[in-house]
Amino acid sequence: MADPRFAGGLAAWIWTLSRPRRLLVFLLIGALAALGQAPWGVWPITLGMLALVYGLFERASGWRQGACLGWAVGTGYFLLALSWIIEPFLVDIARHGWVAPFALLGLAAGMGLFWAIGLGVGRAIGGGVVGYVGAFGLTEAARGYVLTGFPWAQPGHVLIDTPLLHWSAYLGGLGLLTLLLVVAVTLWQACMGQFRGILVSLTATLLWPIGMWLTPDATALDAAPVVRLVQPNAPQHEKWQRDKVRGFFERQLGFSAAGDARPDLIVWPETAVPVLLNDAAATLEVISEAAGGVPVVVGIQRFDGMRLYNSLALIETGGRVGALYDKHHLVPFGEYVPYGDLLARFGIYGLASSQGQGYSSGPGAQVIGLGALGRALPLICYEGVFPQDVRAAPERPDFMLLITNDAWFGTVSGPYQHLAQARLRSAEQGLPMIRVANTGVSAMIDATGKVTASIPLGEAGWRDVALPPPLPQTVYARFGDMPMVLFFLFLLVITLVRTGLGIRQKNGIDAPSSRA
Repeated sequence: MADPRFAGGLAAWIWTLSRPRRLLVFLLIGALAALGQAPWGVWPITLGMLALVYGLFERASGWRQGACLGWAVGTGYFLLALSWIIEPFLVDIARHGWVAPFALLGLAAGMGLFWAIGLGVGRAIGGGVVGYVGAFGLTEAARGYVLTGFPWAQPGHVLIDTPLLHWSAYLGGLGLLTLLLVVAVTLWQACMGQFRGILVSLTATLLWPIGMWLTPDATALDAAPVVRLVQPNAPQHEKWQRDKVRGFFERQLGFSAAGDARPDLIVWPETAVPVLLNDAAATLEVISEAAGGVPVVVGIQRFDGMRLYNSLALIETGGRVGALYDKHHLVPFGEYVPYGDLLARFGIYGLASSQGQGYSSGPGAQVIGLGALGRALPLICYEGVFPQDVRAAPERPDFMLLITNDAWFGTVSGPYQHLAQARLRSAEQGLPMIRVANTGVSAMIDATGKVTASIPLGEAGWRDVALPPPLPQTVYARFGDMPMVLFFLFLLVITLVRTGLGIRQKNGIDAPSSRA
C-alpha cells in the first residue's frame, strides 16, 4: 500500500499544481484520511490516503516541501477528526461561541505541525519508506507527551474496530497503520525488491487472522460481580441550571434504587453530584439510602483549602466516603488555564471552571480497593486517552474505572472517539473497564477491548452488567511505548546511514582506486 509506485502518476501530477491548488488538495487528502476515525470507520480510505501521502513525500524536492506537505495534510486530517472540539464553546454560545472556529483551526494547525516535523525531518535525512515511517511514527508518539500530550485521533485508531485491535497488547497504540503495514513494506523493500507488492498483499492478509488468533476467547461471567451503570443524560447546557439540577440528581437516585436484584457496585458519571464534597454529608446519606447499602462511585467536586479538585468518591453505607481520587491529568484551557489567577482578573477561565486557575491536579495515579470486585484504577474523562496514565498505577489493578462527562464532546464524533480509545486502553492492558458517561456512551468493556454492554448516546437509563475478569499482564503493559520509540529511532538511524553512504559513493569517496 505504501509502495512508492502507488498512485505515482497522481502524486506526480499533484506536485505540478499551483501552490494554492496543491494546498487545497493536501487539505482534502488529510480530511479523507480522517474518515477512518469513529464514528465513520472507513479505515481503508485512511490507509489509501496515507499511502498517497507517502508517494507525495517521495516526490518532495526537499525538507521544506516535505514539511509543507505534512502540515497541510495534518491540518486537513485534524480539522475533520477533531471537529468535535467546537462543541464545548457552544454550551454557552453567547460567551464562548465566537472562539469555536479559532479553537478548531488553531488546534488542527498545531497538531499538523507534528506531521510537518515528521515529514520534514524524513525528507531531510533522505526520505524513503524507512525515513517516512521512522520520522512520522516518532512525531506521532511525541504528540502523546509534548505539552502534557494530546494523542487523540492517532492514525492507528482507525483499526480499533477491526480484528487488528489485539495487536495493541504487544505493540500499543495501534500504530499498525504505519507499524505493521508501512514498516513491513520497508523491510520487504530492503530485502525483496521487486517482489514487495506481492509480499505486502500477503502480509496484510495474514495480519488479520493473526489478530483474531491473538484475541483471547471470551470468559464465562456466571459468577462475576455485577455493576450498575447509571447514565442521567444531562445536556451540558442544562446540567447546572437551577431548575433542572435537582431533577437530574433525583433521576440518578431513581436509577440506583430501581430493580429487584441489587448489584455489587453502582457507578455514577463525572461531576454527577451537584454539591461540593465539603458540604455533601446529607446528600451522600441520601445516595447511600437509595442504593440500599450498595457502594456507589460518584463524580464530585471538592475544595481542599483554596484548591478545587475534580474527584471520584466511593460512597459506602451511611454516606461514608470509603475512597477518594483526584483527577491529575487536567485538560489545558478546559479545566485549568496557565497563569489562571492573573487571567481571571480579565474574565478568562477554563471552560469547566470559574475559579481562578480552575481545577488543581491530584497527586497522580492510584489504585483503590472495591471489596469483592477487586482493585480499581480510577480514571476521570481525559485521563482515559493516555496509556501512560494507565501504566502509572503503583500496582496492577483488576479493572479500570472511568467516569466521564462526554456531554462536552457533542453528539457526532467526540463521544464515539472517546469510547474507541477506552476500548484501546483495555486491549493494551488486558484489563476490563467500567465506563460511565453522563450522556453516553456508558459501557462495560472486557479485557480484549470488546464492548459487552452499553447504554446508547443521548439516552437516560441504567443497566446491570457483569464485570469481566482481567487477562494476564500484556507485553505493552510491561514495557509501554519505549520499544516502539526505540524502533522509530532505529529507522531514522538506518536512513541517516544509508543517506551518508549514498553521498559518499556519489562523491567517489568509496570508489575503487584507478591504480588498482
